Amino acid sequence: MNNVQNNINEELEKLEIDLLLQGLFSWCGYDYRNYAYSSLKRRIWHRVHAEKLTSISGLLEKILHDPACLKRLISDFSINVTEMFRDPLFFLTFREKVVPILRTYPSIRIWHAGCSTGEEVYSMAMLLQEEGIYEKTKIYATDINADVLKVAKSGLYPLENMRKYTNNYIHSGGKKAFSDYYSVKNNKVKFHSSLTKNVVFAQHNLVTDRSFNEFHVILCRNVLIYFNKPLQKKVHELFYESLGMFGILGLGDKETIVYTNKADCYEDLTVGQKLYRKVK
Repeated sequence: MNNVQNNINEELEKLEIDLLLQGLFSWCGYDYRNYAYSSLKRRIWHRVHAEKLTSISGLLEKILHDPACLKRLISDFSINVTEMFRDPLFFLTFREKVVPILRTYPSIRIWHAGCSTGEEVYSMAMLLQEEGIYEKTKIYATDINADVLKVAKSGLYPLENMRKYTNNYIHSGGKKAFSDYYSVKNNKVKFHSSLTKNVVFAQHNLVTDRSFNEFHVILCRNVLIYFNKPLQKKVHELFYESLGMFGILGLGDKETIVYTNKADCYEDLTVGQKLYRKVK
C-alpha cells in the first residue's frame, strides 16, 4: 500500500512540476522544461519552503501573481557556481594551444555562453592581455540572468576569494602578480576597467535564442550538465552554427561532445582538456 501511495505522490509531484514549468514558459517565456529534472525539483522545493508554502501548485499560483516571487524562482534556477581561472590546466592549455592559433587572425571574436557572474570572462581578458592579443579581441559575455550580469559588469568580487583565485592564476600560467589587476576597498576587490573595454555583456537564452554572430572561440563551461539530452543536442547545434570553420569549443570538465550528433565535426585539440576544434 505504501508503495502505491508513494507512486501516486511522485506522479502528482511530477504533474505539478510540469504545470509549473509550462506556466513559466507560457506566462513569461522562460523555458526550463528540458533542464535536468532532479536539479529543478530540488530548486523548486527550496523555493516552496522559502516562500512558506505547502505545495508546488501554491508556488505556481504565487509566481503568476507576485513578480518578486517569480524573480526569486528564476534566480534559483540560474546556476552561478564559478571562479577565476577555474580548472587552471584548462586555461594553461588554452594559453599554449589556442593562443598561437588566435595570433594568426586579424581580429578575434569570443563568446562566453552562460558567463554567470563573470569571473571566467575577466580571467580570459587577463590571459589575452598577457599574450598581447586582447586589443584585437571582442568578447561577448552572455547569460540568461540579468542580476548576475550586473555583478559581471561591476567587476566587484569578495576579497576573501582572492587567495584561491591567485593560486588558480599562478597554475594557469599567469605572468604577472595577480594583485596588479585589481584594487581593494571595503573587503571587495574591483578589477580594472581595462579588462572589460572589449567586452559586451548581454542577456541571451541558450534554450530559446538563436546565433548572433560567427565566433573563433565559444566557451560554455559547466552549463550543459544542467540540461537534459535533447536540450544539450539543441545547444550543441547552436554552437556548431555559431563557430567558424576551425573555431574552438571549450566545455567544462564533466561535459563532452562525444555523444552528440556533432561529435564527428570536431577534433580534440589536446588530450585531457575539453577543447575541441571544428573541422567540418
